[in-house]
Amino acid sequence: MSEHPYRLAVIVASTREGRFAPVIANWFTRHAAQHTHLDVDVIDLDAVRPYELRHGSAEFETFAKRVDEADAFVVITPEYNHSFPAPLKHAIDLLHHQWQAKPVGFVSYGGVSGGLRAVEQLRLVFAELHATTVRETVSFALAGNLFDDAGRLRDPAPATQAADALLRQLTWWALTLREARAARPYGA
Repeated sequence: MSEHPYRLAVIVASTREGRFAPVIANWFTRHAAQHTHLDVDVIDLDAVRPYELRHGSAEFETFAKRVDEADAFVVITPEYNHSFPAPLKHAIDLLHHQWQAKPVGFVSYGGVSGGLRAVEQLRLVFAELHATTVRETVSFALAGNLFDDAGRLRDPAPATQAADALLRQLTWWALTLREARAARPYGA
């Protein structure tokens, strides 16, 4: 561990009306908050509204700064039609160097695949941006059946174990790459 916590940006990808994303995001951020070496920043794309961001605007600069200040990312994404939401792709494409040489993890949800097809496509997108995706994921197949009306997991053990494995990998990469960027700025 480091004597300084690292900044973990949790990106909530869904912007659809009636979305299930807040249930997943609330569960994950509550769990991540138990890890004292993390400083969690939730970037909800429903609030950011990436299609409305214009280069040079205060809103764009705020979004870019939050991504730039992150040492690692967790993308919470549903799977729509075997892929990830379009607003997420637009938000990713708005920036470039802010993603570079940083680790990205995934929490996905969806039908029987649990959103894993969306994750596989996102790995390609982040590779193009010189970000490092970690292998461990948290995946919720048929997520609506797994949570109660209060947003609590009915059986938290499997997801908690997966989240801890994801956060362990992210921590190693976040600290290692932060030190590397400080020693030698990344240039692609």
